[in-house]
Amino acid sequence: MKIRIAITGVGVVSSAGIGKEAFWNSLLNGVPKNGFLIEDFDPLPFFDGNAKEARRADRFQQFALAAAKEAIDQAGDFVIDPTGVGTMIGTGVGGLGTLEDQVRVLLDKGPRRVSPFLVPMMMANAASASVSMTYGLQGPCETIVTACAAGTHSIGRAAELISSGKVKAMVAGGAEATLTPIGTQGFVNMTAVSNEGISRPFDTQRDGFMQSEGAGVLILEEWDHATSRGADVLAELLAQEALLMLIT
Repeated sequence: MKIRIAITGVGVVSSAGIGKEAFWNSLLNGVPKNGFLIEDFDPLPFFDGNAKEARRADRFQQFALAAAKEAIDQAGDFVIDPTGVGTMIGTGVGGLGTLEDQVRVLLDKGPRRVSPFLVPMMMANAASASVSMTYGLQGPCETIVTACAAGTHSIGRAAELISSGKVKAMVAGGAEATLTPIGTQGFVNMTAVSNEGISRPFDTQRDGFMQSEGAGVLILEEWDHATSRGADVLAELLAQEALLMLIT
């Protein structure tokens, strides 16, 4: 019998709004076109106010923790058995901002001043790992790196793990923070950025995309696992491919 997949939590960090309500209102009402950088984002609440720990996390990891917290808070008590709950947060690049910063440190101050936290901060799996460790999840902790499809791909793969019976729930989504000098110019020089300044996927007039940053996270649960604990089921994931998924 096919295992149904329930969505019980949603978390969003984006330039159109931090938090799902602000994000949704922006989608409905529109926002002034003033760039794609996320402004007024404070990572401290997601590190228990520990500024040192926050500094040791790349921006994409900070976004992932923020989105995961919102989704987990909404889902409620879904971690009945930590070994049956995993994390799958994808990214296209990882900690590019940290890498750029440390290259400047290397050039300006010498090799001994390069941060010992460079490698764990820049690794693509930093976001998924930090969410898993923060919430004590002991199921699969994986990272999918498939360019612009990484987040959607991760949600689909997480659903497959639930459908196979390997886990009861997954924290899944994607995070990215590549609005850096190198990241931005790289996309511009490869002519991937829209000349019109508009992202229009599936539109015949599409001429590229607009680079932004942020994170989106869903809590996926086996249907019976969610309903047996009285969870508020927001939607059902019916099918998925690398670029598309059907949600009702």
